[in-house]
Amino acid sequence: MTLVVGLGNIGREYENTRHNVGFMLIDLLIKESQTSLLSHSKFKGELHKLGSSLLLKPHTYMNHSGFSVKSVLDFYKCERLIVIHDDIDLNLGALRFKKGGSSGGHNGLKSVDSLCGNDYERVRIGVGRGRDTIAHVLGQFTSEESVILDEVLLKAKESLLELMQGGDLAKISSLYSLKA
Repeated sequence: MTLVVGLGNIGREYENTRHNVGFMLIDLLIKESQTSLLSHSKFKGELHKLGSSLLLKPHTYMNHSGFSVKSVLDFYKCERLIVIHDDIDLNLGALRFKKGGSSGGHNGLKSVDSLCGNDYERVRIGVGRGRDTIAHVLGQFTSEESVILDEVLLKAKESLLELMQGGDLAKISSLYSLKA
């Protein structure tokens, strides 16, 4: 079984923020696919089933995402973990894939790494860098930025569906990576 985690923060004030692109991609999959809701509270997050994969939106806030991820991994004995997250080191409009590596200072990844290790696949969605990192990632997308983001999310959804079906990360990376 594959666990796909979209990182983000719960609450209306975070809905259209750069830090929530992981949630946005999970929401897009849920909206366009036949999923079944498994749990809200048991795993400290919103957990859906899509085919042989699980889709998770942790409700522990970004900095503690690992607690929710670990509880699902432990309960379902998932063999594969894919984490979707924002990346300030990539320009808005960029999409990249990798396996393992450091957190790059991303607090959600730090939490997952500390509780689950760092040997998992990542879907990295570029949000660019601002003067004040915290204000930038917690800031809302402008209408112009939202147009770019929508295109990236559609491409990310296609690539993620291939990954979930057992696709090779290197092949998917060569087919779907976007530069901005």
